Order: sequence, then C-alpha cells, then structure tokens
Amino acid sequence: MSQLQTAITTSNSNNSRAIQMPNEFLTFRLGDEEYGIEILKVQEIRGYDAITQIANAPEFIKGVVNLRGIIVPIIDMRVKFRLGNATYDQFTVVIILNVAGRVVGIVVDGVSDVISLGLEQMRPAPGLGSIIDTEYIMGLGTVDERMLILIDIERLMSSSDMGLLDHTIN
Repeated sequence: MSQLQTAITTSNSNNSRAIQMPNEFLTFRLGDEEYGIEILKVQEIRGYDAITQIANAPEFIKGVVNLRGIIVPIIDMRVKFRLGNATYDQFTVVIILNVAGRVVGIVVDGVSDVISLGLEQMRPAPGLGSIIDTEYIMGLGTVDERMLILIDIERLMSSSDMGLLDHTIN
C-alpha cells in the first residue's frame, strides 16, 4: 500500500493514529504532463549547464556535475520516463535533490511552482497491473483543472534499474 493510500485509509477510518503526509510539492513539467515531488527533498534549482558524461552509463543518466565539491549524478527524467527526445532550452532546469542523504540532480523541462495539497486533493495511484510500473507514483493530485502525478522520489531513485540509493529505503 502506498503512503497516500495508507493516509487516505487512516483518515477515512475511526483510527486515531495519524499518518503525516507531505503536502507541499514542487511541480515541474515533462512534455505535456505535470509532476510533483515533495518540497522537503529539494535542495536547489539550477539552470541546465555543462554535464560531464560517464562512459557506459544508462541512457537516462546524463552524467555528473561538480556542485561545490560534491559530485552529483544527473538523471534526465524525460529519458527515464520514455517521454521522447529531450530538448534543452532556456527553460530546462536541474532540480538538485537530497534524497536519503544522497545528492542527485534531475533534468526537467521546467519548474512550475510550489503547491500545497490537502488530503482531499490527493488520490491513490491507479492500479495499472504489471504492464506499467507505478511503484514510484505516490498518487495523483488535483489543483483546479490541473492533474499532478506525485512522485515518490526516494522509491524511484532506489529502484533496481536506477540503483542510486540503498535498496533498504521504504
């Protein structure tokens, strides 16, 4: 059960146990879709700059950058999510994340804003069977007419194909 499903189930029951859900998300664009990641994981937002490529790295790992003495792997989320060819322009940004004590950067098409979502604005991720891996999707959020795909960034970074974090993360 995802963190969001647990929170919704808990809030809908008479159980007095409270689950603390993240409710502030940094929203960003990949193609025509909007995504959100927990704002507390975001360290900084930078313009897309020169990246040192690493030989034999998976296609979605663009390379590394030196961020004030820390070597940071950079993941292109458009490539990772198979959303077509990435084009880099003046709106392309790198979101620097601090996930489970590891600094990682993700390339996105653009950053929108920071939004707060109430529990009533969040829904569990749809069950799509084994065809599509939705393990890293925390849920879906709605703001007015906008639909946000809420990403569990720790789960994504620790997935077996990424291998950027320790597999013991929940």
